[in-house]
Amino acid sequence: MTSPSPASLRFARSAPPDQVGGRLSPRFAGRGTGCATVAAILLLLASDASAAGNVTAGRQKALQCQTCHGLDGLSKMPESPNIAGNPEQYLVRQLNAFRKGERKNEMMSVVVQQLSDQDVADLSAYYAAIEVTVKLPR
Repeated sequence: MTSPSPASLRFARSAPPDQVGGRLSPRFAGRGTGCATVAAILLLLASDASAAGNVTAGRQKALQCQTCHGLDGLSKMPESPNIAGNPEQYLVRQLNAFRKGERKNEMMSVVVQQLSDQDVADLSAYYAAIEVTVKLPR
């Protein structure tokens, strides 16, 4: 492929953004494959979460989590992390890592075994939906 001349580039900038003389502008050439690649990546990422989480159902399921993580997602025990406001996909990945044995914690390893994929999605949606505000020290 030859490089476009500066004159054709000026023409491409003044023409409609996607076409120059009936063909793709040099600036937009090859973008179709990029869009397909991005769509494929997004599809793969979406498949990581097999089910959409339900915040209301997650709140009910979070009752079993409140001893350590609190119903508000703020830790009640020094060894338990705050999970309120974390991104939903992060929470899904962490819970699934405990389920698969990729992450180890004595308490979590026992608790997550009873969770279904939908339970994980619901809990993650609930804790992710909690808004956390931060006040910086003066």
